[in-house]
Amino acid sequence: MPERTDIDCCEKEEKNRSPTTKNAYVSLIDRIQDKIVHRERWFSMEFFPPKTPSGASNLISKLERLRDVNPLFCDITWHSAGNPGADTETSSITIAGCMLNYCGIETMLHMTCCNQSKDEILQHLKRVQSIGIRSILALRGDPPVGEDWIAMEDGFSYATDLVRFIRAQFGSYFVIGVAGYPAGHPDSKDVEDDLFHLKEKVDAGADFIITQLFFKPKVFAKFVADCRRIGIECPIIPGIMPIQAYSSLRHICKLSKLEVPQEIIDAMEPIKENDEAIRNYGIHHAVELCRALFSMDVALGLHFYTLNREVATLEIVRQLGLCLASPTRSLPWKTTANPARCGEDVRPIFWNNRHKSYVSRTSDWDQFPNGRWGRSNAASFGELKDHHIFYLRSPLSKEELLRQWGQELSSEQDVWDVFYHFISGEVNKNGFKVTSFPWNDEELSKETNLLTNELCRFNKMGVLTINSQPNVNGRPSTDPTVGWGGPGGYVYQKAYLEFFTSKQNVDYLLKVLKNFPRVNYHVISVDGNESTNGDPCQPIAVTWGVFPGKEIIQPTVVDPVSFSHWKDEAFSIWRERWAKLYPPESRSREVISSIVNSYCLVNLVDNDFPVDTCLWSVLDEMFAMKERQSRRATVKMVFM
Repeated sequence: MPERTDIDCCEKEEKNRSPTTKNAYVSLIDRIQDKIVHRERWFSMEFFPPKTPSGASNLISKLERLRDVNPLFCDITWHSAGNPGADTETSSITIAGCMLNYCGIETMLHMTCCNQSKDEILQHLKRVQSIGIRSILALRGDPPVGEDWIAMEDGFSYATDLVRFIRAQFGSYFVIGVAGYPAGHPDSKDVEDDLFHLKEKVDAGADFIITQLFFKPKVFAKFVADCRRIGIECPIIPGIMPIQAYSSLRHICKLSKLEVPQEIIDAMEPIKENDEAIRNYGIHHAVELCRALFSMDVALGLHFYTLNREVATLEIVRQLGLCLASPTRSLPWKTTANPARCGEDVRPIFWNNRHKSYVSRTSDWDQFPNGRWGRSNAASFGELKDHHIFYLRSPLSKEELLRQWGQELSSEQDVWDVFYHFISGEVNKNGFKVTSFPWNDEELSKETNLLTNELCRFNKMGVLTINSQPNVNGRPSTDPTVGWGGPGGYVYQKAYLEFFTSKQNVDYLLKVLKNFPRVNYHVISVDGNESTNGDPCQPIAVTWGVFPGKEIIQPTVVDPVSFSHWKDEAFSIWRERWAKLYPPESRSREVISSIVNSYCLVNLVDNDFPVDTCLWSVLDEMFAMKERQSRRATVKMVFM
């Protein structure tokens, strides 16, 4: 394969930036106010950081799925005893950053005064700002169980002080929420005293209030009326905690110094040993409570304390009719909720199945492409330094991955079989389905299913596909399989195929491609030798949409310089995510190392999108030429 020398024109700037940008961020308080103005109901959810790295990985996977039910926001609690500001997998800031940037959920982070100096709080807030979080729930915080509250010498004693501090240091950058207590704060003199301090928090700069849990709708209604009576006019959101276990309810109420109504105790007492019955009762009680709040017209939004067990909450919002997931994607790839990226609408196609990696590698950009990708020399990518970052690795255990990817690999054919079984959905020879894949963050997309038969056929033959899309010619933007961008538009795609295959296959492929001038190709080896028939710096649009009253939207491109960056990641995945499952000197590692050194990464773009794609014919002719050459060689050997 000839080495390309004209790439010098695309020397990348060291500056961390992308081609172009624009911003259109809508703050959380503006979203809440918009819901109020339009009388739209909504919900939000609270989670806490798990104690273990595996728990953190599982929570991120859970949050990714929650995005589909469209909560207005989610928040992460701040536990002072758990080093919440650390750069660790289980810290509050890390989890909140992942929720925002990788799960695409509007995120609010709790921040407390407990055991923190002003300087420590300021440093935490600056870090929070740097990762894109724009909403803070400002709290005093509770001391460890059994200890009395003691303010630090250079800290704050009350949430009001924290609100003032945030406003003084950051102006209007952060949306600030505060806590309200319908039954009065347990440390206040009485309800009126607590309301006075709540108004202090609002006057200091709080944008909205989220209440402590309560059990009766009239308690919340009276609280709202009392707040309005003393001049608190900001939104007040009821905090709802579904009852999920008898013991946990009693424990939480003891900590919060709340009294459980006798009728709830009487209803739960006969079923307290039956976990399922308790959960069903908790769901029923929460649904009735929320319906009463709606009917009394004292709430449009609901904030659920999930205790990291979101199943009950999802059933509640389903029964309330609040699961209003968007019927189509806003863009063909997963978006982030980071305000800095709100105008981003163009990405290289290579990371379609590894969006978290793309976000991570471009997190230092000071601009993000909007409208057009532009010339490739404007973009730079951060190094993928750590394949073991918890939000990039598989949530499956090593044993589960070995069952799917092979306890032992004796030949390249064993590797081909893993690719085949992932795409086909069939069980492997060990009786397991391959549900996880080194180059995919999640399950195959719906549009990949349109290509399943051909993909399966060629993966069995050693064309190991890691990315693909069918050609689309003017399908409605609401199409459930290929649609995106909302109603009223039409979407288009060029057929695209990306795969690993042997250098021997590549030699035949390049010869065959001379007969397909409408196909763009880019071939690259692990050491960077490459061949292409395209402009070395000019991206190719492979997905676009036409919508009423808008310019053409071009969200996905095949960019030659980005492909070189992606090549490094794609080949490293063989070593870091697959080979390391096996002992260093094993045959399995040897097989994967051989593939890395003897295979190339290829992408093909069929520019004739209005007609059936020719890419399958290209591959058929490649194998046909290879077979003819093999027969000639055999005949030659016979007559020698």
